[in-house]
Amino acid sequence: MCGFVGYVSIYSEPLIKNQKKLVQRMNRSIVHRGPDEEGYYVDESISLGFRRLSIIDVEHGHQPLSYKEERYWIIFNGEVYNYKELRDELTTKGYSFQTNSDTEVILAAYVEYKEEVVSKLRGMFAFIIWDKQEKTFFGARDQFGIKPFYYAVEDEGLYVASEKKAILSVIGDKKIDQVALQHYLTFQYVPTSNTLHRAIKELPPGHYMTKKLNEEIVIKRYWQADFKPVQKTEDVFTTEIKNSLYDSIERHMQSDMTVGSFLSGGIDSSIIVAIAKEFNPKLKTLSVGFEREGYTEIDLAKETAEELNVENFSHTITAQEFMDEFPRFVWHMDDPLADPAAVPQFFLSKLARKHVKVALSGEGADEIFGGYGIYNEPHSLRFFTNTGGVINYAINQLARLIPEGVKGKSFLLRGTTSLENRYVGNAKVFDEAEKNKILTNYKIEYPYKVVTESLYQQTAGYSPIDRMQLIDINTWLSGDLLLNADRTTMAHALELRTPFLDKEVFKVAQQIPSDLRIANGTTKYILRKAVEGIVPDKVLYRKKLGFPVPIRHWLKDEMYEWALKIINDSQTDHLVNKKYVVDLLNKHRIGKNDYSRKIWVMLTFMVWHRIYVEDKVEFLIEPLSYAVNQ
Repeated sequence: MCGFVGYVSIYSEPLIKNQKKLVQRMNRSIVHRGPDEEGYYVDESISLGFRRLSIIDVEHGHQPLSYKEERYWIIFNGEVYNYKELRDELTTKGYSFQTNSDTEVILAAYVEYKEEVVSKLRGMFAFIIWDKQEKTFFGARDQFGIKPFYYAVEDEGLYVASEKKAILSVIGDKKIDQVALQHYLTFQYVPTSNTLHRAIKELPPGHYMTKKLNEEIVIKRYWQADFKPVQKTEDVFTTEIKNSLYDSIERHMQSDMTVGSFLSGGIDSSIIVAIAKEFNPKLKTLSVGFEREGYTEIDLAKETAEELNVENFSHTITAQEFMDEFPRFVWHMDDPLADPAAVPQFFLSKLARKHVKVALSGEGADEIFGGYGIYNEPHSLRFFTNTGGVINYAINQLARLIPEGVKGKSFLLRGTTSLENRYVGNAKVFDEAEKNKILTNYKIEYPYKVVTESLYQQTAGYSPIDRMQLIDINTWLSGDLLLNADRTTMAHALELRTPFLDKEVFKVAQQIPSDLRIANGTTKYILRKAVEGIVPDKVLYRKKLGFPVPIRHWLKDEMYEWALKIINDSQTDHLVNKKYVVDLLNKHRIGKNDYSRKIWVMLTFMVWHRIYVEDKVEFLIEPLSYAVNQ
């Protein structure tokens, strides 16, 4: 696990004189991603920088790494779990290797397969390959977007980096993307390939880019998640799921360092721990919770750890800790991420790094196996499929007249609204009318549906559950969960691995019919069946808790003055209606409605603006402040 930065000249002229210094500055800004080592490569057209977090002790595996008498160069962030098989395949073709690293295997595979190399790799990755002879730049990101890849094109060249802050440290255009801000208010993260800085983009998951001198950048998709249901018996599916998980988890545990695992009170992390323990009986597990009653999974996690006979370490987060660390959390995210559950993972990663250098996590299980309760919605709304369009329209109009907060209103509205118009993904915070009141420059031509429209078009004819899961895989998973997973762990130089997000596991999951993913009101039905006897039943069939965060209570009490000060001090008057936000906070405080998620979206943005627009980073300490300001 590491980080990379780089610059490649757009034209044939040599690099500008201070380009190496700029790349060094970029590299310093992500020192947290790889505190163990740094490396550079510079020629007349490109400058590359690399930071390394040492996980596997490979001989001569330092980066940037070269191949074929220094014709090809690579910087690589991630892990490839099938590199040994791929190396054997390449060896039979006459390739030789100077190291035992997966990095050199990627480079040799590129020499053999060119762009098709990405389809050969099983793992998490973002990398850059430079062909010095052909003056060709090639960059790629893994299928699900586990590892990040940012880029910016300026007049003189192309900048790339593992984190956006590295590019921000050197480019001139730092203007906010107003459309991205508008979408953020809906999704609680910035969706698609945009960022809140209009000059910086993110290479989407499952894509690669190529660039030759004096030619335009070309970006292509090489993989897309899809469901292809196949009729098989439950027994066949459970066997295939079990086999794929055992294989994936064993591969994800490859490391010369101690491997641990996150453990909540839920099924996904419990599955990971139960299987991982079979490969390492001394597995360490990590858990966090909150001091407020009803908002902690520590007791459940400890109970699960005892059931599985593994060691557990835990930490209870206080409201004051939460407030104190929140600016640092926002700095690490690069773009505002207003998922309250993301902040506890920041503390979880901090705890984990005290005990291990690599941790496993259950991200992705809900999206690919059907784990969210909302996926039951098509069944609960089945009544409306038979009432007809005219009747549904009338019900919809009457429901709109029902006061907010009255039970049944949401059910009637959702039942009489098409899936395309009601399901945005796991989070829908502000609607268009609210955004028009909050934003000073609301653009009516960019409603949230422009983000999901193409995905719904591609899945016309699919089952509603398939469509909902594919919306989440293509937006929520990479935009929220994996952004959070990468940044919170890298903030503490911890490598996180996600065995559910393995392309071989997904090959099995994509064949499962939706009525087996969710059956009889049970989410992840076939996954649960597959691990019966591995995970204790009392854990396996426990109700999904999510990651409860007590911001609803805190914003009324402990966090009220803190939140009010953030709003009043924020220099965002030209972007948002701050009075509207203060009114939300006050209404929430007196209990008119629960506005905590809406308030949290605005607070997160305002803290982000303070850091990345107002350049106020006084919360940072050495060496991070040095990294930001140099």
